[in-house]
This record gives sequence, C-alpha cells and structure tokens, in this order.
Amino acid sequence: MALRKTTVMVDEDDLRVIKEAAAREGRPESEYFREAFHIAALRARRWSGEWDIPEIGFGGPVSDDDVRAAVAEAEDRKYGSPGRAA
Repeated sequence: MALRKTTVMVDEDDLRVIKEAAAREGRPESEYFREAFHIAALRARRWSGEWDIPEIGFGGPVSDDDVRAAVAEAEDRKYGSPGRAA
C-alpha cells in the first residue's frame, strides 16, 4: 500500500483523545488517522453494478414476535432453559 502525506485540520478535543489513546496503547497517532481515512473511504465508496445478495424466503411476513421466539429458542438450545443447569 503506497502512502501519501497530507495535512488535515481536526478538532482539538478529538486530537487530544487520539494522542491519549496512542500513548496508552503504544500505537503511533498516524495509525488512528489512517484507520479513520479508510473507514471514511469505505463509507464514501459507490459500488457499480448489481449486488448478488441471496434472498431468503420464510413463506410469509416475519414479525417482531417471530424473531424474539427464534432468538429465545436458539438461546435455550445453547444455554438451556431458565432455571435449570445447561
């Protein structure tokens, strides 16, 4: 990855937070800024063409209660029913 030097203006409070985090974690401040630029670039990117996202058919509408029941069932399978040891 080729790097290019640039200058940006940042909020003083944000810069203070980055400096503190860099000192605390032993990372260069520049890593935080490169990461932030990368996230901003991903957010700004526009993708060409259609996405090939598979469609999942549930045979009808799915309600909030259906989702809650499915999550509760999955939790019960993994952790056991409330009130009993798993």
